[in-house]
Parts: sequence; C-alpha cells; structure tokens
Amino acid sequence: MGLYGLVFLPWAILSRDGAFAAAHAWCRLVRRLAPALVGIRTEVRGTPPAGEVLIAAKHQSFLDIILIYGALPRGRFIMKRELLWAPVIGQYALRLGCVPVHRGRRAQAIRQMVADVAAGRREPGQLIIYPQGTRVAPGVSVPYKPGAAALYAEMGTACVPVACNVGLFWPRRGLALRPGRAVVEFLPAIPPGLEAAEFLRRLEGAIEPASDRLMAEAGFRPAGPVPPKAAR
Repeated sequence: MGLYGLVFLPWAILSRDGAFAAAHAWCRLVRRLAPALVGIRTEVRGTPPAGEVLIAAKHQSFLDIILIYGALPRGRFIMKRELLWAPVIGQYALRLGCVPVHRGRRAQAIRQMVADVAAGRREPGQLIIYPQGTRVAPGVSVPYKPGAAALYAEMGTACVPVACNVGLFWPRRGLALRPGRAVVEFLPAIPPGLEAAEFLRRLEGAIEPASDRLMAEAGFRPAGPVPPKAAR
C-alpha cells in the first residue's frame, strides 16, 4: 500500500483522478494476488452505484473494504480527523474526498458535505458507512446503530445495502486466512425519505438475510446463538 501511495503521489497531488487511480489499482492488485497467495477468490455481485448515494455495508473484515471500495467510482469514508496527519494516507484521504470529523461533530461534517455537493464545491460520490459500527464475525448478532439512520436522513439520498461473506475467509482479527470464494453483493437501493425506524428495519432486513445466504453458499452453518459481546 505504501509503495503504491508513493508511486501515484505526484499524479494524486496534481489531480484527484490520480488519487482514485491509486486506490483502485491497489484494490485490483489485492484481488489478483489473493488467489495465488492465500487461496481466496473474490467476487462482486449486483450493480455498484455511480452517483451521490449512501452505502451501508456489512463489515466482517478488512477484505470487504477492499472489495466495496474497488467497485465504486468515487467512494469516500467518514474518518477520524487525526488520520489526516498520517503520512501518505492523510493526503490521499483528502484527495479522495473523505470526510474528516472531530469526535462528536459528525452531523456537522455531513451537513457541510451535503451543502458542498449541492453548491458544486464537491463532486458527488458514494459515502460508505458500517451501520453496526464494527467488524462483526460470522454468526454473531450486533444491533444496527441509529447513526446510519441519521446519515441517511441528513443526506436525503437513497441507501444501497451491501451484504458479504468475507469473514469466513479473512477473519476480523489475526492472519488465519482460509481458501474460498469471498463475495460482496450490492443489493437493491432503499429509497430516500423513510422514517428512521423503518429505514433501519429495511436496512437490517436486506443485509442480514443476504449475508446469511452468501455464507450458506460457502458452507457456513452457525453453531448456535452467540452472545453479542463476542463481536467486540
């Protein structure tokens, strides 16, 4: 990652297209090397959106970040402001249009982002969030947080749910990788304008069954109920 960042840095400084090219090139490299190095084949299903939209994704490991971001033309994240000072990463985050926030000021940052897009000061993109707020191991139940509904209401756009099974092969912690086919799937969009409770109900009702289906395809069978605290 560091090598790619340095190679693409002059282009990224001159043009935002260079930053996106670097990020997408690195995602492609990981996907191409994964079958040979660790036996993990990858697949992206569904239709990744191209306009201004909220992406709410199941988060099981670092691999789903790579697959989802690599499939989006102009993806961006909400990030801790402290990361701006990280060498290379901070500069790329700004060029990619990520939204740096102070702790407790996320709503203010999102309002500014929405205003900038509407005024033409920021190009439209796909804002990626993880509605459960953490990486969740396969078979573990973690509630969906109200922050996802707040972002959905603030942005006033559709939300595209994303399911995955990648945690079966690339775990949320450790390096015990397992060969197989890791899949992320872009699901039908949830239209804008829903009340928070209805939005979260529809979001969870889309992501969880689809993720269970993808994991079942890979041969995963839950051993039984797992306490929610096991996801932390």
